[in-house]
Amino acid sequence: MAEKPQLVNNSPEDIETDECMSSYTHIYSPNLLIDQVAFITGGGSGIGFRIAEVLMRHGCDTVIASRNLEKLSEAAKKLTSTTGRRCLPIAMDVRQPETISAAMDETLKTFGHVDILINNAAGNFLCPATSLSFNAFKTVMEIDTMGTFNTSKVVYDKWFKDHGGSIVNISATLGYRGQALQVHAGSAKAANDAMTRHLAVEWGPSGVRVNTVAPGPISGTEGYRRLGGSHAETAGAFRSIPLQRAGNKTEIAHAVLFLASRAASYVTGTILVADGGAWLTSANDVERLLGFWSAEKRKDK
Repeated sequence: MAEKPQLVNNSPEDIETDECMSSYTHIYSPNLLIDQVAFITGGGSGIGFRIAEVLMRHGCDTVIASRNLEKLSEAAKKLTSTTGRRCLPIAMDVRQPETISAAMDETLKTFGHVDILINNAAGNFLCPATSLSFNAFKTVMEIDTMGTFNTSKVVYDKWFKDHGGSIVNISATLGYRGQALQVHAGSAKAANDAMTRHLAVEWGPSGVRVNTVAPGPISGTEGYRRLGGSHAETAGAFRSIPLQRAGNKTEIAHAVLFLASRAASYVTGTILVADGGAWLTSANDVERLLGFWSAEKRKDK
């Protein structure tokens, strides 16, 4: 019987922590986004941090925005030190349009323009619908869905309407098959996917492209830890994924880089799934997820 061939791992460099990579191999030209400015919500950690780093490694200056200015300031220092590009940390709440408006005013005062918006702010956790409070559902909808609309509308009104631009939303595949214990996040992301198409249609004549990246399980993120990624990996659940592994943050950043750049100049209203094929084949294992959720609840007591 022939031996099973060894698979070549073509995944790019990444590290699990919120630190910049010690080395990076460019797939695109290092000047792909030269002197452009990207406004990134949730840019101080996880996928948002890596998106900021990869965009900056391609010549882009960035604004990273969330509620925790101390964390953002620390992240901005790391990003600027590694890439040599400017990174402006701004405290704001995507649920409060007036704070977004103030953040955009500061961005335009500092950089003079904005070319790219990355809607990455999100909140998620495992919880069965029967145990989900009304307020918890509302909070996730406010951060994920209202936050995406609020930020998109402010950036459009203040700059994109007259100058064009590119919006990339960070979504998820949770709603595709009704993922167990995820009615809150799945509903919010499904709304965002619809929003992507609506805004692509309405804002296209203004030269604005609107697209979405839908990641699967991504290592080194808070979502991976909260949603049982490490537990699933240990249990061998990733063997059901066609590519046989979790993704990493740099792979999602590369998907965002493509959609945000002129490489995708004729792409709009599109949802790019970057999950290794996971949603097509992975089991919707309610019993395993409930078991993980119950174990985590016991730890909290």
